Amino acid sequence: MKTRLICAAVVLVIANYAQAQEVMIAKQLAGAPEEFAAMQPADPVTTAIRSKSALVPVSTALGADGQYHWQANLAMDSARARVLLLKPNDNDWQMSLGSASRGNEGLIRAETIASVHTQTTFGMQSVQVPAELFAFESLGKGKVSFDIRSNDSKASNGFLLLEGDSNTLLISYQTASNQRLNQPVSITAALQNFGKNAGSTAIAAAVLNVTAPSGAQSQVAFFDDGKHGDGVASDGLFGATFVPNELGAYKAQARVEGSAGGVDVLRTAEHLIPVINDELNFTRGVAQLTDAKTPGRLSISVPMTSNKPGQHYRSYAQLWGRDSSGKDLAIAWLGGMVTPANGAATLEFDSRWIALAGAGAPYSLRAVRFEDPDNFITVAQRAELAISDRVAPIAINNSVQIDEAMTMGVRPALAATQTEGVGTRLLLVHGYCSGNVWTAPNFSNASIFLDLNQNRSNDAFAQRIKTFGNTWNSYGIVAHSQGGMASLHLYNYYWSGLDNATGSRLIQSVGTPYKGTNLAGVLAALGGIFGVGCGTNTDLTYTGAANWLAGISTASRAKVNFHTTSFKLTNWWTNDYCNFASDLVLGDPEDGTTEQANGQLSGGINRGHVTGQCHTDGMRDPAQVRDASRNNTMNANAAR
Repeated sequence: MKTRLICAAVVLVIANYAQAQEVMIAKQLAGAPEEFAAMQPADPVTTAIRSKSALVPVSTALGADGQYHWQANLAMDSARARVLLLKPNDNDWQMSLGSASRGNEGLIRAETIASVHTQTTFGMQSVQVPAELFAFESLGKGKVSFDIRSNDSKASNGFLLLEGDSNTLLISYQTASNQRLNQPVSITAALQNFGKNAGSTAIAAAVLNVTAPSGAQSQVAFFDDGKHGDGVASDGLFGATFVPNELGAYKAQARVEGSAGGVDVLRTAEHLIPVINDELNFTRGVAQLTDAKTPGRLSISVPMTSNKPGQHYRSYAQLWGRDSSGKDLAIAWLGGMVTPANGAATLEFDSRWIALAGAGAPYSLRAVRFEDPDNFITVAQRAELAISDRVAPIAINNSVQIDEAMTMGVRPALAATQTEGVGTRLLLVHGYCSGNVWTAPNFSNASIFLDLNQNRSNDAFAQRIKTFGNTWNSYGIVAHSQGGMASLHLYNYYWSGLDNATGSRLIQSVGTPYKGTNLAGVLAALGGIFGVGCGTNTDLTYTGAANWLAGISTASRAKVNFHTTSFKLTNWWTNDYCNFASDLVLGDPEDGTTEQANGQLSGGINRGHVTGQCHTDGMRDPAQVRDASRNNTMNANAAR
């Protein structure tokens, strides 16, 4: 009966959802100076891809023997290794291996020497690429000759994904998230060995393979000369720079060949880099501080123009004043989604922040930045902006208690924020490119959000959730995967039924990659050949997730209760996994999509880690959303 009620509610809400005329009212965010550091863009090093594998493109060509084949000598640095062959659905490829020193002589069919040979898939959620997996127990270290032959009558393309020793990692990251049209973008790369008896590492050759949104390909060399975002010359940190001349998502693969402890090494790291226009500009003049229309509120008008009328941006700025002795005094940070109009962007805040700090004029804004709302790339920034003060002095009041109006703005009337919804509800939200994961009948007074097999930024995703939730006056959320990020985004930036909910746990999530997943970049690389059904998602990359988190307030994070899971440990001498294929590009422990370390939300409430559960159905262990006990607990504690 409970399942029927949920399904009936879904049908009803989908009808309302399609007809809804959405009004998104942004919160006017602010926080104490103690939060300045948490609201700054992440250090690029902390968003680095740590790769233990190499993704190698395969393109067959007609040989002298009349067959289409591909051959390459590739470094293998682990005797116990796994190799994933990603090939077109209708293609019959045969892979053979041999010693690189013997060329084509002595090649042996891979399946005859593999301890495991199976058909599988590689991907995330509904985005899956067919693959053939080989596991070898004693392949031998060094250069291995790979030969792939095709029975097709034409050339075909695919990839090899090679696993290396997990102690030797390629560390690669984007030096800054400022990628705009015709502005240089830099990637760094270093090879490091973290083993107990780690030997020296050295990079012999490194290139950055760049694929533009149009599909145009180019190759850029890495340098260790101190001139390419690589630190100082000869420090082992390499840098490569390219200048994007197209709008959209670039794919940039760092490919490094070298050695670790005297053993040949091959590693790659796949970066997904969105490139946008310079569409927002500061204009001459100073910011204006005036009284807002609402009593007790102040408004700062920042002079700027937008090339996209009606477009909203994420804003952030630190408000500073002076103390009684004339010394600089931090007051608060201000932010949220703003829409420039009439030559200015307006930041509104509660005057009690000035009273609490005991500050006076002259005021200024520091660390000012405006970012596009889908990729969180800075489109306009100023280190400091003077403020022209047009308000009466504000009396010091050290007894001010910080409340919702100070951190989020004045709560608007219900009619202004959503349709006249009634009642309370628990919303069950899926993730990126997902089917309906919440099919277990462990929830009461609940409805399932359905936006199946879609790819949306956190901002666009959040707006869809709010439209869905308009049927009810208040709701809490239980979310899976990216749904957790989108739900937090909704609560942080926009007024919605979440703000009306009562109960102990407002947002609960399972398997959410709050810090991103390496699968996002690898799948983007595969998309050029196989297509990625839902498209690329930059919010799910390590860099994209870190940029997104840089605007999520401490107060909002505290509203999230998150759970993580991973595969069940069997024994110490074998590779454990949720998905045999994705395990090649993820760090243990992980659930087949989200690594435990990157499923953490700093400032959120960690409800624990469970082993023996994977991200979705079809993996080795049961899907994390099928845990009836956890579902019952989330249902009982959910706000509505």
